[in-house]
Amino acid sequence: MSVVRSSRLAGFGHSVPARRVENAEIEAKLGLEPGWIERRTGIRARRWVEDGDTLSGLAARAGEAALEDAGIPRGDIALTLLATSTPDHLLPPSAPLLAHRLGLANSGAIDLAGACSGFLYALTLADGFVRAQAKPVLVVAANILSRRINPAERASAVLFADAAGAVVVAPSADPAKGLVGVDLASDGSGYDLITIPAGGSNRPFAAGMAAEDVLMTMCDGREVFVRAVEMMTACATQALADAGLGPGDVSRFVPHQANVRIFDAVCGNLGIDPSKTVRTIEDHGNSSAATIPLSLSLAHKAKRFAHGERLLLTAAGAGLTGGAVVVGV
Repeated sequence: MSVVRSSRLAGFGHSVPARRVENAEIEAKLGLEPGWIERRTGIRARRWVEDGDTLSGLAARAGEAALEDAGIPRGDIALTLLATSTPDHLLPPSAPLLAHRLGLANSGAIDLAGACSGFLYALTLADGFVRAQAKPVLVVAANILSRRINPAERASAVLFADAAGAVVVAPSADPAKGLVGVDLASDGSGYDLITIPAGGSNRPFAAGMAAEDVLMTMCDGREVFVRAVEMMTACATQALADAGLGPGDVSRFVPHQANVRIFDAVCGNLGIDPSKTVRTIEDHGNSSAATIPLSLSLAHKAKRFAHGERLLLTAAGAGLTGGAVVVGV
């Protein structure tokens, strides 16, 4: 067997619900003037699940597509990582059910709760596993955030969406492939900026609890904006330096699709040509950890990644937690 020097992205997939929710529907409910949401976020529409849909089902469809694209036998997948903030249940984790649905009989499986940067953390862990074990990993990021939106809170009601994206990470003997630069970061001083107040061990569910206590809240959107831009910029700068690359070496910039103003600001700070930015927020909204693998899959479908491309991925979100990776294709 060839020496495993790195990993490679061997397959891409995604899944989005059929239900498309236009801005006009939300603007009417919140009493906003037409066009308000798009001007402030860049979002025109988003996808929301129907009653009865499950997180594991949405994730399985994305995983299925990535496995088919990779063409790797399912028995070879040794680990399944599911990055999600909305698992089917608090217990048990959803990843074992995902692996079971996909017929991954030889795979370990675990959930990762990294909020909007969860996919980057999962991808980094997958890369390390592949290098150490020389076996492929399935990474899926999926969220059903429509069931966690407080419809009365404008800051979050206009943003969040449902989606799943997936990649298969496989062994490679080419050191120029896979993760060639990584920087991960956290800042717990911003722990309370984006929260679901109740449901954890610190504040368990209780009779008479207000509905908004178990829904997402964003207490200071401006502060989230500023700190996300700072974290994404800093992590991306360090990841590029780690890879020995500069902004001009980036083939495609794939940021977390949180808000178009956030990733445009990061792009400007880094000095990356805006035409290199992969944009999916207009029609898919913000599905937290799922936005980057969703964007990768859609970009690959529109124009297949070519040998030698270098992708820069970066995200920041609740926690605060964030990161960036440079991927050689």
